Amino acid sequence: MSETGGEGWDQSGNPTSVFAYEGHPGPEEGGMKNEGEMRKGEEEGQGKEEDEDYDSPPERQIVVGICSMMKKSKSKPMTQIMERLCKFEYITVVIFPEEVILNEPVDKWPLCDCLVSFHSKGFPLDKAVEYANLRNPLIINDLNMQYYIQDRREVYRILQEEGIDLPRYAVLTRDPDRPEECNLVEGEDHVEVNGEVFPKPFVEKPVCAEDHNVYIYYPTSAGGGSQRLFRKIGSRSSVYSPESCVRKTGSYIYEEFMPTDGTDVKVYTVGPDYAHAEARKSPALDGKVERDSEGKEIRYPVMLTAMEKLVARKVCLAFKQTVCGFDLLRANGHSFVCDVNGFSFVKNSMKYYDDCAKVLGNMVMRELAPQFHIPWSIPMEAEDIPIVPTTSGTMMELRCVIAIIRHGDRTPKQKMKMEVRHPLFFELFEKYGGYKSGKLKLKKPKQLQEVLDIARLLLAELGQHTDCEIEEKKGKLEQLKTVLEMYGHFSGINRKVQLTYLPNGQPKASSEEEGREGGPSLLLVLKWGGELTPAGRVQAEELGRAFRCMYPGGQGDYAGFPGCGLLRLHSTYRHDLKIYASDEGRVQMTAAAFAKGLLALEGELTPILVQMVKSANMNGMLDSDSESLTDCQQRVKARLHEIMQKDQDFTEADYQKLAPTGSPSLVNSMKVIGNPVRTCDQVYALIQRLTSQIRKRLEDPKSADLQLYHSETLELMLQRWSKLERDFRNKSGRYDISKIPDIYDCVKYDTQHNATLGLEDTLELFRLSRALADIVIPQEYGINKPEKMDIAQAYCLPLMKKIQLDLQRTHEDEAVNKLHPLYSRGVMSPGRHVRTRLYFTSESHVHSLLSIFRYGGLLDEVKDQQWKQAMDYLSAVSELNYMTQIVIMLYEDNNKDPGSEERFHVELHFSPGVKSCEDEENVPLGFGFRPASAENQEKQTNQGSLEDLSQDEPDRALPLSELISIRRSPMIRNRKTGSMEVLDQGHVSYCKWWPGPLGKGLRAVLLYHHFSLIRWRGGATVCLLSAAGFEGCSMVPSIYPLETLHNSLSLKQVDEFLNAVCEDSSDAHAKTMKGRYSSQGRYLVLSRSNMPSLHTIGKTVQTDLGTS
Repeated sequence: MSETGGEGWDQSGNPTSVFAYEGHPGPEEGGMKNEGEMRKGEEEGQGKEEDEDYDSPPERQIVVGICSMMKKSKSKPMTQIMERLCKFEYITVVIFPEEVILNEPVDKWPLCDCLVSFHSKGFPLDKAVEYANLRNPLIINDLNMQYYIQDRREVYRILQEEGIDLPRYAVLTRDPDRPEECNLVEGEDHVEVNGEVFPKPFVEKPVCAEDHNVYIYYPTSAGGGSQRLFRKIGSRSSVYSPESCVRKTGSYIYEEFMPTDGTDVKVYTVGPDYAHAEARKSPALDGKVERDSEGKEIRYPVMLTAMEKLVARKVCLAFKQTVCGFDLLRANGHSFVCDVNGFSFVKNSMKYYDDCAKVLGNMVMRELAPQFHIPWSIPMEAEDIPIVPTTSGTMMELRCVIAIIRHGDRTPKQKMKMEVRHPLFFELFEKYGGYKSGKLKLKKPKQLQEVLDIARLLLAELGQHTDCEIEEKKGKLEQLKTVLEMYGHFSGINRKVQLTYLPNGQPKASSEEEGREGGPSLLLVLKWGGELTPAGRVQAEELGRAFRCMYPGGQGDYAGFPGCGLLRLHSTYRHDLKIYASDEGRVQMTAAAFAKGLLALEGELTPILVQMVKSANMNGMLDSDSESLTDCQQRVKARLHEIMQKDQDFTEADYQKLAPTGSPSLVNSMKVIGNPVRTCDQVYALIQRLTSQIRKRLEDPKSADLQLYHSETLELMLQRWSKLERDFRNKSGRYDISKIPDIYDCVKYDTQHNATLGLEDTLELFRLSRALADIVIPQEYGINKPEKMDIAQAYCLPLMKKIQLDLQRTHEDEAVNKLHPLYSRGVMSPGRHVRTRLYFTSESHVHSLLSIFRYGGLLDEVKDQQWKQAMDYLSAVSELNYMTQIVIMLYEDNNKDPGSEERFHVELHFSPGVKSCEDEENVPLGFGFRPASAENQEKQTNQGSLEDLSQDEPDRALPLSELISIRRSPMIRNRKTGSMEVLDQGHVSYCKWWPGPLGKGLRAVLLYHHFSLIRWRGGATVCLLSAAGFEGCSMVPSIYPLETLHNSLSLKQVDEFLNAVCEDSSDAHAKTMKGRYSSQGRYLVLSRSNMPSLHTIGKTVQTDLGTS
């Protein structure tokens, strides 16, 4: 007789192996029996059937054989499940030793009644098939189908035959015998496989399922390169590579990239009627594997929709694999199967182990018990136990967060216009369909290369001429060539060329030009710059980290660390989060950096951008075409230019004309300026002085090659300022007021990033240009209230409708991804969700949206004191700087009647964004973040506060002396919670929220206290990130904390207001903005966040924006 866990031989001479699992008795102790003993007992029993002296023969045992490689047979999940299977009275488990499987003929393998056998690396599948044919046991996972599972082409064929959704794909087979299946054409931003075109991003998978080297190729507009996925090695599952070309050897499947919100779903079936699903961070996101304290990859069980359950059943039956794992991609409101793995167990779930053993045991008994005359009946158990999530008592639940955020710090935007008539430009215009609309935007590398080639050719042709007009053209062509040659490579994210068809050429500016060439021409507009700086990336990422503190805290490992509540909610699929961004590169990169900070991601922005952003026709929701101004805006600009051209001090009438709303920030700027023309004279003189200083530095060999911030050279800096000098004042001496924002833009950039140059008078230029910009910029969006509303509605109508839709969706829907309540141990409220919608855009939309809230009639300042204070505060804010935020938060009071107006509670918050130079003494003070509203002030409790919803009682407001609880981390080493850093010793690591107005400094520490790589020092901070890939040591300004504009609005009030504003928009606006709405936007989807007890804000429905 063999020892427990050892090997033995039965009477027929066949090897047998029995294992007593840890925590389960061996056969001698009444547990899993030795197969040899069992067979012997059976034979003895048969011999004594007629012997009346034989009292109780041992019951016939059903032998379940485990035939796989030892690494799989002895794995923790297999051990756990087999332990539980052995608790069935009539089941014995026998594990086939690996050396027997590999070295012995199949007739020497142990006998069994039921076979669990599956392929893995090194497993002889042919022998297993031979054994099954010889012994004819009950097969749990069909062996012949396992050959198909090893070939991705066969997997996709079977899925298609079953009508299961999968990504659009094409197969490239590099086989000399099948040349017709190997047609590959590779373009800059796409690949064509056998006639099927796949634009980047696309996925390249080896046809062999055992090869896990899957590549994702990114478009040049997102930075190019590829993400290379592989089997997990340590804490990495993928790595970013700058290589953009597809592999040239081997056979591959090319498929459409599905934007999965940064999450993969793994589904595990046990028979056709049972499926367990888990979410994990997608390896394509940043390649960092999130692990728990035991080193296991962190996964969270999720709810499958009815359609996904049907897919699981189909996969299980189609591949004839009872125990089967497959991968689901949730994208655009649909679910797609992208891989079938065959035999696969859940790694760490006691509930799953229990269920799996029960299902398998019942299946084996149902099939074999009658055959062996074993008395057994199927136990009756309810399949789906309804789990009703508890409410949070009297506390309000955060249901929805909507934020509109301006992009981060950028390089100065620059523009050059020139009229062109060369046939090559017209050919290019026609080639890319410019005649359809009369306009053409060129951003792709191939297109920009064609423009560069034309510029080089024309410069070569013009080289011999010395005509003055030709010299002017030559200068512009030189600039076109220089800009397009910058960086040494093209990325559509930082340069673009626009061509507009002019049937009669450009209007002649003077009588001198009358004799010049007429006929049709093209207006070429070259735009460059305006790209997100390293400082902008830091700002966005830090704000993302800080934004976590907007959400209630977590529990367990997550308790006590600000923002961990969000990470836990997101990770457990209870955060319905989507991020939208306009099509500008700087806006998209800001959104990606923010996502990186918000969700504690690592690595490059390109994979995050592509994973989180999907293209959609957003009807101009976040984009604005500055060339297509409304009639009202053109009239406003004309009046503004007229007032600012007066060579005299502003009169009382001018104050009435320019500042009819009486805005203090506007009035103060007008006082600083006095005489606008004289101030422009001063600004012009200061620019001349600045360009003169830069020229001297260039002539000095010591400083000529000086590298400025973000790789700019002194030569480029001089070009930037010289162009402003030329454009600001024309030949007649009049000033072009439209250049004031550009001047302020440039001096702000240099004051912040190139202060080390020590250029004189830059602060004075900053002061004067800022005063001018503080008038010109906000007033371009309307001078009086009706104009402000008219222009704001033209810009923001689609966005307002979307915000209204976000707030209205207050019912859960099957399409919302949910955590599975039965498996969610350690998650207190698995059924609750919060919806977050973040909209990243540019200055125009932020100005316009704020105008709508200020002047649209939301509240009456006379009747509502809090709103009057808010309006006074907004009037004192002079600039909506980078990272300006408008935040709307919706709460639900579960104690109120569902039909009551008091059931839903809306709050409106605002931050003017990044602090500018010299801001400290002039900054307007608000009333803090979430001050107590009138009805709460007496109670000393803020029911609408950001409670820790993981507790089942409301948080109490802290006395002022206990505003911030500061504790030192008990851990000296840097500890990880998921992928979330816990702070070193000495950092603030826990925050409480309190009602009532606070001092500015405390608010900043509370709301924008970071897990920071940046140390706050007054108004600015030193960038410590150069080692992590950020360039330079530029000063990174801090961001103003959120100020509450109102915190006791009802949802009905807000809904009626938005409805009125949207309806008030006239047909004229729709016509004017028609061209604008057709522009393509991009939106980011991230899904999975965490908070201990929140509901989803509503139904996910299909609109023209896709899944909203």
